[in-house]
Amino acid sequence: MGGGKYFCTMNRVKIWLEAFRLRTLPLSMSGIILGTALAYRDGFSDGSVFALSMLTTLLFQILSNLANDLGDHLKGADNANRVGPERATQSGKISAQQMKNAVLLFSVLSLLSASVLVWKASVYFFSEKVIAFLVLGVACILAALGYTLGKKAYGYLGLGDVFVFIFFGLVSVLGVYNLYVDEISFKPTLLAVTIGLLSSAVLNLNNLRDHENDKEVGKQTLIVRIGFINGKIYHMSLIFFSFAAAGLYYFLNFELGLLAMLPFVVLSLHAKKVRLTTNPRDLDPELKKVALMTFAFSVLSALLLVFVP
Repeated sequence: MGGGKYFCTMNRVKIWLEAFRLRTLPLSMSGIILGTALAYRDGFSDGSVFALSMLTTLLFQILSNLANDLGDHLKGADNANRVGPERATQSGKISAQQMKNAVLLFSVLSLLSASVLVWKASVYFFSEKVIAFLVLGVACILAALGYTLGKKAYGYLGLGDVFVFIFFGLVSVLGVYNLYVDEISFKPTLLAVTIGLLSSAVLNLNNLRDHENDKEVGKQTLIVRIGFINGKIYHMSLIFFSFAAAGLYYFLNFELGLLAMLPFVVLSLHAKKVRLTTNPRDLDPELKKVALMTFAFSVLSALLLVFVP
């Protein structure tokens, strides 16, 4: 009896971990790692701020994944025709009510974590900045919820790419960098743009893969609006301009070297794969590739920023 109970408990844990979509977490950490390394190079560091930033962004990402699971289920986008991993609510492994409770729980946890983070970092900046960061934290939660939940979910209006660029790129890198400094600085913008474009490329791949089903259920992603062929051109543009932004940064900071640009070798091969792909289902393995290369770029850049004099 005891063994059976243990097995059931472990099975439930596994189901929830799958719903968290752990493979998406490295991408969400990329901006935090990079923003912190940029601050460190400029003489600012705080281990507790870094730890709380990582915790907060992971909670935001899990919240977004759970809300996406619930929203797509309620709107019928997750169905038998969808490509990719089975979703928890769609499969019935987690009920809609249980998922709603989880979304509420992670909304509260995200808000608490963000509040503690701002309080801890507030010793480095003026009081008006505290209010700005608290507002930003609430905006992150609303963005995580609003992608697929609600009557005007922005993911269903073709605006997902814009929000991903802003929150995974600009907010993530510039936001965490400015947690450490006593004035607003846009110095890391080029690297923030790089992370934002690559993060948008991950979402775009997902939308390229699912565009046929999305069209049928009325999910007006950017790919549904512009078509599969134009979507592939758009995707290659995201890769190219992310390379251009990163390359310009390292050209202007040549003393760091070019080691961090190595992931773009893999990304260039990936872009070729996307260009030649005719079956959307074949794009599914490419999602992990872009996410991991974004993370690799972030880690390599951080190592250069921290250890190169």
